[in-house]
Amino acid sequence: MAEAIVEPLRRAAADESSAERFEDLYRRTSRRIYAYVASLLRDPSAAEEVTAQTFERAYRRRSSFRPRRGSAEAWLFGIARNAALDELRRRKRRAALEADVEDPWCAGPEDGIEGEERRAAVRAALATLDARERDLVALKFAGSLQNVEIARVLGISPSSAGTRLHRAIEKLREACHEEL
Repeated sequence: MAEAIVEPLRRAAADESSAERFEDLYRRTSRRIYAYVASLLRDPSAAEEVTAQTFERAYRRRSSFRPRRGSAEAWLFGIARNAALDELRRRKRRAALEADVEDPWCAGPEDGIEGEERRAAVRAALATLDARERDLVALKFAGSLQNVEIARVLGISPSSAGTRLHRAIEKLREACHEEL
């Protein structure tokens, strides 16, 4: 009889603790998740929607998280990556956009011509990378992930992630140097 009373209380306490941990994860990562998704989608409103989907999916699947397989942040970025790729696939099925969407990282008019030229050079350089390389760069710089976490998100070894990232950054440097 006592077990019948205690078990629901244990489950309720575990659910409350899980919700608190999830809220902490949200607070730590929401801006970085948005930055990563926005760098892939180049559309702030779509990035907000995909970020919300990411956290909704993660919350519903929080019981599937296994700490021994990687950090909670890497798990969350994996969910974000899949949600962003779903959105990109959905967009390909729709008519192509005719205008270039505003860059979410674009500074205001006070930044000046030189800053705009630099951003344009970086955008052009990023366009020279293939999708996998852009994803690596986005996870590293927009997502602020370590190479080990990037490897977990992409399902590759940490040394491979580091090597591929290094090569992508070198390509970016060369392309930026040519643009400027």
